[in-house]
Amino acid sequence: MTRWPEDGDVIIENYIAQLPLHYAITPIYYRQALNSFWQAVLRFGATDQQTLEYWLRERGEVWAHSTVQNRARIVARFLDTLADDGRITSNPISDLRRNYNASSDTGVVRALMSPNPDRALEALRQPRPYASSLGELMRDHVERMQRRGYRYEAADVICRRFDRFLQQRRDLDDQPLEIMLEHYRRVKANANHLAECEKLARILNKVLCHDDPSRPERRPDNRPVKQVARGWRRPHIYSPEDIQKLLAIARTYPSPRAPSRPINLYTMLVLTYCAGLRIGEIARLTLGDVDMQVGSIAIRETKFFKSRILPLSESAMDALSALLKARQEANVSRSLDAGLFWHDQNNRQYCRASISTHFVAILRMAGLKPAAGKIGPRIHDLRHTFVVHRILDWYRQGVNPQEKLPYLATYLGHRDINSTLVYITVTQELLHEASERFRSFASPGNAEPVEVTS
Repeated sequence: MTRWPEDGDVIIENYIAQLPLHYAITPIYYRQALNSFWQAVLRFGATDQQTLEYWLRERGEVWAHSTVQNRARIVARFLDTLADDGRITSNPISDLRRNYNASSDTGVVRALMSPNPDRALEALRQPRPYASSLGELMRDHVERMQRRGYRYEAADVICRRFDRFLQQRRDLDDQPLEIMLEHYRRVKANANHLAECEKLARILNKVLCHDDPSRPERRPDNRPVKQVARGWRRPHIYSPEDIQKLLAIARTYPSPRAPSRPINLYTMLVLTYCAGLRIGEIARLTLGDVDMQVGSIAIRETKFFKSRILPLSESAMDALSALLKARQEANVSRSLDAGLFWHDQNNRQYCRASISTHFVAILRMAGLKPAAGKIGPRIHDLRHTFVVHRILDWYRQGVNPQEKLPYLATYLGHRDINSTLVYITVTQELLHEASERFRSFASPGNAEPVEVTS
């Protein structure tokens, strides 16, 4: 039985005091959740499943289900802290998640709130990872690739899905790999699943060839991937007027509780468009990455484990200069490791999700994206726009874009120009400039005279 510390009320206050909470009302919610759970613990004398079920039922009569789930996450994080400090043996919510191999604490909380918790928990049970006939083979391959420095997260997910399928189809254990994959392809008929099966076949063939070099390599089939690519959403190329509208909205973004947010969002948009940065790259920027004397910015350890130093335009450097001046006036941390973009409350760094949420709000305020849903232009389309506008400028300056593509790929942080070519969306302006370049090249006046001999 997991005992509750006798000085629980003091521990709760100390725990809340050390949390980086943004709003003054948030500690009230934390205190309300933890104190109510403490009362339940005092009644049962332990932090076990029975106490959790009682607390969730009792709170469910007072709060909405969504509120109970939110408060349960607060309790779960608090219990993790107690377990880490050795004040309690373990967190019962985490124990249940591990025992049933559930994907999240939220699923466990929902099961405990149901009329029949034991049945609901059993329904959460997931197969143990890599416990199929090919599980050890796939797990060893994933771990080997990760030791070599690859993230290999997408491949890990694909292998785990196939592993769960094989655990449900024990009749396929003695079948050849091709037969297993054929049955897996029949699970779904959509293009994404077929493309995933093709990628899985390549991964497994790579594994088997590593263990047996004499095994003939499998010929890849690119048709499923191409079929998926046909259904991709066409990137939206923003016009210069659209860019100006977005920047104007960001500069006057309504934020009464965070006065620095407009200049932060404005500078983020400038860097997204002028340097083609990804949202994750913007979120990771620090003060030490900005070199105002040279006029460059460093992008460190980003996608494909690449780092690069990017020269910026004068307008982008002007935006950064204004941001740094605002930081100085706001008396924000000047440490080189401090985030370049900061919240007014607790001076914390903007995360990727927060940046994305505010950018989408700007798109909607500009009328470029519907008020709800995932349709319409994306923020990542600014990166596509950066590439298209850069190529347009090269055409207008008389520069051959094909010669500059390797430099553009390096600037964007791509491994090769093939990744950059995906960003080249053919617009009417781009088509016109390319046509004019070809017309001037192929016009009769530019043709070299041909010597006629008898």
